[in-house]
Amino acid sequence: MSVRNSLLAKISITALAATWMITAPAGAATAADTTTTFTVSGGSIGISAPASKGLGTGAAAGTIQAALGAVTATDNRAALGAAWTATAATTAFANSTTPTAAAITTVTYSSGTATATSGTAIFLAGQATGAAALTTTPLTAYSASFTTGNNSATWNPNIVVSLPAQAIAGDYTGTITHSVL
Repeated sequence: MSVRNSLLAKISITALAATWMITAPAGAATAADTTTTFTVSGGSIGISAPASKGLGTGAAAGTIQAALGAVTATDNRAALGAAWTATAATTAFANSTTPTAAAITTVTYSSGTATATSGTAIFLAGQATGAAALTTTPLTAYSASFTTGNNSATWNPNIVVSLPAQAIAGDYTGTITHSVL
């Protein structure tokens, strides 16, 4: 066999292989699906407020007015369409210097507008423009409705204590309690 015939044979075999590869039927396409799942866990709902606050000093027949400090309701339930209501209530303010003095009970609360919000919800101030009497019966301080996932609202309520003309000098202590549900 000559070199020429050998070369022609190699070229022919190469051409035949290339033609077969180009015209060979394609294999059927295959796929493998994996159904994949996960869970989003819901947390809890809570509220935070300053542990203590000095409201200042005032004279009998006057008023004491102060911002209480940041109050934050946090909803980590990761719910759709949920709602929450934060409330505030107070005890009477008793004179710790003169325990026999009459307690002071005329207190108002104004939540005002939110200083911060997060998440998606319709947030409503309990007292956006005026004050409400703060007593032992809880009043709405803030609320959220139509929530989508986690959300929070922070406000800085204004507290006004009306001092009666008969108020006795001394230090008065009471407890303002915030709750959320």
